[in-house]
Amino acid sequence: MNYLRSRSLKRLLSLGRRSNADECAEECVDVDPPPNKPTWRCFSYEELNQATNGFHQDNMVGKGGYGEVYRGVLDDGRAVAVKRLAPTAAADEKKEKDFLTELGTVGHVRHPNVSALLGCCVDRGLHLVFHFSTRGSVSANLHGKCILSMSSYLKLPAMSWKQRHGIAVGTARGLRYLHKGCARRIIHRDIKASNILLTADYEPQISDFGLARWLPSEWTHHAIAPIEGTFGCLAPEYFTHGIVDEKTDVFAFGVFLLELISGRKPVDGSHMSLIAWAKPYLSDGVVQGLVDPRLGDGYDGGQLRRLMFVASLCVRAAAVWRPTMTQVVELLESGEISQEQWQMPEEEEQDELWDFDDLDDFDEDDYDDESDSPSISSSACSIHPDD
Repeated sequence: MNYLRSRSLKRLLSLGRRSNADECAEECVDVDPPPNKPTWRCFSYEELNQATNGFHQDNMVGKGGYGEVYRGVLDDGRAVAVKRLAPTAAADEKKEKDFLTELGTVGHVRHPNVSALLGCCVDRGLHLVFHFSTRGSVSANLHGKCILSMSSYLKLPAMSWKQRHGIAVGTARGLRYLHKGCARRIIHRDIKASNILLTADYEPQISDFGLARWLPSEWTHHAIAPIEGTFGCLAPEYFTHGIVDEKTDVFAFGVFLLELISGRKPVDGSHMSLIAWAKPYLSDGVVQGLVDPRLGDGYDGGQLRRLMFVASLCVRAAAVWRPTMTQVVELLESGEISQEQWQMPEEEEQDELWDFDDLDDFDEDDYDDESDSPSISSSACSIHPDD
């Protein structure tokens, strides 16, 4: 184990020498523990090796810049997703540090709309263990393709409006919890459809905390370099200056709402951003032009207009004019919509929506074939049990 991992683990974990996994779990302690004791535990390598049939290729359901994700079944019958840091990534100190950051961040979050960590393993590499999402991600369901393995896909029908609306509200609740309900504020930094997993009853769960950052209560923002994330979802202040706070996630959530409404990806094949495409419809309030044509008339007009209004607020160029996630949840859950309350000064209105014109400056190699959404760096490549 190299120096970085050893030092980081001393901060994240206190690993005893006892072989019993439950005893090991009792010794896994965060530096700044929250009021509630973590519910995850330490797995042995043998447990995970057996669950995934020796990390067999047929059980690999995801692969990215950090490593691979394998489907597995524990002795008690629970289906799990095992995220393993790839050997090549393990030699990269930054990727290893980010992987450990994900462990430290997600290990103490507990909310129905946030993916729960079951445990970790630090023997023969770094492994994170999550509940397996049988329905895959919002991206897979929304765009009609759920991965079964690295070589096989299941074609899915169009998602209903009821499902989309429930996903929007549930994801907003999860983000509100990360920003306001945790002992320490968490900024996710990579909210997008492929990072929202679905339970059997289509309850959304925010996943992949590889880019997440703690935001101390006395800080107003982080200044982060290098810029990491997904084009089409990056807030302008983060994309241009590396400034990160809760409003970074709010902007990305607005793009996510537009994707749910329209069925279009954040960046299409012609490199046009979803925000640029949606801007005329949002400005004029044209419902029929924005809504996914696969829905036909199968949507609630009032809910749709509400989601459109919230999306238009979230993707405002100036962070100060965006709502907080607490306000977003209130608006989505039938809160009173006051146009006057959200009216911007005339001098600000012309720049209300950011168009991502800078996308034209980047190469084709930056684009992900699966999502048509280009990533800033390889470390932003997320891996899930579905995407």
